[in-house]
Amino acid sequence: MKENIILFDLDGTLIDSTDAIVSTFYHSFEKMGFDFQGTQEDITSLIGHPLDIMYQELGVEQEVVWDFVAAYKERYKTISKAQTELLDKAVEALELASSFARLSIVTTKTGAYTEPLLEHLGIMDYFEFVTGREHVEHPKPHPEPILRTLDLMNIEKTSNIWMVGDTELDLIAASSAGINSVGVTCGYGKKEDLETLTNFITTDSLEAVKIIQDFKI
Repeated sequence: MKENIILFDLDGTLIDSTDAIVSTFYHSFEKMGFDFQGTQEDITSLIGHPLDIMYQELGVEQEVVWDFVAAYKERYKTISKAQTELLDKAVEALELASSFARLSIVTTKTGAYTEPLLEHLGIMDYFEFVTGREHVEHPKPHPEPILRTLDLMNIEKTSNIWMVGDTELDLIAASSAGINSVGVTCGYGKKEDLETLTNFITTDSLEAVKIIQDFKI
């Protein structure tokens, strides 16, 4: 029985969906007649947050934000496979992780779109569960997505549970849930921000898995 549990974030941790996300935001702005005055960097800096929060931070009024989210999802589900790729060393990370740990995904993406995407990328079989935005009331940085996933995996709290993610949201959620975390710098978070939230920072998911494998209580 594998004693270690590793929960992976998705965007910026295992996959690069920047093009899909950014192009879909611009598509939704055009469709909704919204005069977006920001930059692409403004959008990418928010990746990892729930869509409704991203739109509000980008200037969309709260009362219409779900219309923008609907426009986003309508397009994203049709283009996400073509415009998403695995990050470097992601497959190697999952191969190593699955040799000594049970794995699941905790993401703010919609789970219904995430699973087909993971199937397309050939990595779905590594994971027991995918917890997406629609599965919880409170997304990361709230601990609910992590706690829900551990409940689905029938896991009681142990010292061998880890979250691997690229943003502050992932690491705050891990801390709030009482589990360990490794921050990776291959995504959207800033290293100096991640360093304030965990003692373990590395370049990519493979190096993160190696840290977990070598960790001794």
